[in-house]
Amino acid sequence: MGNVPSAVKHCLSYQQLLREHLWIGDSVAGALDLAQESSHSSGLPEYVKVVEVGPRDGLQNEKIIVPTDVKIEFINQLSQTGLSVIEVTSFVSSKWVPQVCKRLYGMGCYEISLGDTIGVGTPGSMRRLLACVLKEVPQGALAVHCHDTYGQALANILTALQMGINVVDSAVSGLGGCPYAKGASGNVATEDLIYMLNGLGLNTGVDLHKVMEAGDFICKAVNKTTNSKVAQASFNA
Repeated sequence: MGNVPSAVKHCLSYQQLLREHLWIGDSVAGALDLAQESSHSSGLPEYVKVVEVGPRDGLQNEKIIVPTDVKIEFINQLSQTGLSVIEVTSFVSSKWVPQVCKRLYGMGCYEISLGDTIGVGTPGSMRRLLACVLKEVPQGALAVHCHDTYGQALANILTALQMGINVVDSAVSGLGGCPYAKGASGNVATEDLIYMLNGLGLNTGVDLHKVMEAGDFICKAVNKTTNSKVAQASFNA
């Protein structure tokens, strides 16, 4: 790099690391091994299942009707990213969450997703909620569904991961909203979630670059700008 200052060299080296390694969900030897070791020692799960809810929960809040062929192509593109599950979740009043979870688990439900669909939760409230629910339902039967209205979604998800939850809902490009709360923004962006999980050294099996391509496709189809910070930074780089 010639006479480039050392601080800039470090910055460039880090950018190169991100571009080469944080796009994929597979384990990367060398540079990211330290992150993986750190995640194991901190009690984070080794594998996180990302549940993509964009095709239904994300698009249902759009003002325009998305043609069926566009939805099919959107889902087809998502199916090529490594995402193992593409589905939806539901909402229930927070005061009934522990009781409803216990009832659903008792009825044989194998997975219960705890949803903050208006996006007002914080890491503190997430921790308190999970502490209550985990008294009734084992962590292996729980998932979290966080909207990003107040910019807390990734922090809330990280809190859930630290408490043993390893299933997380998200929507490509941060699609969605909440019909019950005016101004509520969409789900946490799948791109941003995968980027964070890759940075933590956690395995998802998801190709971030392909997720961003699917997000770019659907955003153009519904004529909107992506809500993903990772996609914005990448496409504008």
